[in-house]
Amino acid sequence: MDRAAVFDVDGTLVDTNHLHVVTWWEAFRQAGHQVPMHAVHRSVGLGSTDLIAHLLGDDRDKEQDAELSAAHTALYAQYFERLPAFEDAGRLLRRLHENEWAVVLATSASGPELSALRRAIDADDAITATASSDDVAEGKPAPEPVEHALELAGVDPGRAVFVGDTVWDMRAGSRAGVRCVGVLCGGIPRADLEEAGASAVYRDPADLLASLADGALA
Repeated sequence: MDRAAVFDVDGTLVDTNHLHVVTWWEAFRQAGHQVPMHAVHRSVGLGSTDLIAHLLGDDRDKEQDAELSAAHTALYAQYFERLPAFEDAGRLLRRLHENEWAVVLATSASGPELSALRRAIDADDAITATASSDDVAEGKPAPEPVEHALELAGVDPGRAVFVGDTVWDMRAGSRAGVRCVGVLCGGIPRADLEEAGASAVYRDPADLLASLADGALA
């Protein structure tokens, strides 16, 4: 396979963004921080430490970061067995695999969370590799997650596309020199995705799947 389709997971293939919003909001609340949910939503897609820094600032008590992250993980883990994949997410990955694309996941999730997400997608037979947060030093919007995904696929940036739902995804893909495609199912407006680097935007995986025949990722 000489071309790769790299996918973000949360908010792109699996309908989890608002679960992250609620569980991060609750983790912050338990620690005494009042963080608006809309602010949390626009930070979803960052790694845990970066998300906390983005929302609380550099003058926060950084010794509390690990506690906040652990609280979020524990709260979010309650949903692991019922995470809902978006319609046709698995079919999209299988169609691309059948069309000789290397399909790689690039996600800040790892461990049991990543396993739960893969179960929800139910398309392991179509996934060539996964670049998780355990594999990189810097998460999105740094290009490293996308660059690592391309290394796993053995494909040059010019032969790849990155599909995601946040501005962090679009910035990471753009910095890695990869064409970026956005989806709206994570709740981020089309204009924001386009401004961050999306060359095309689709409603959700089902819309992208239906558009493949028209050359959506060609």
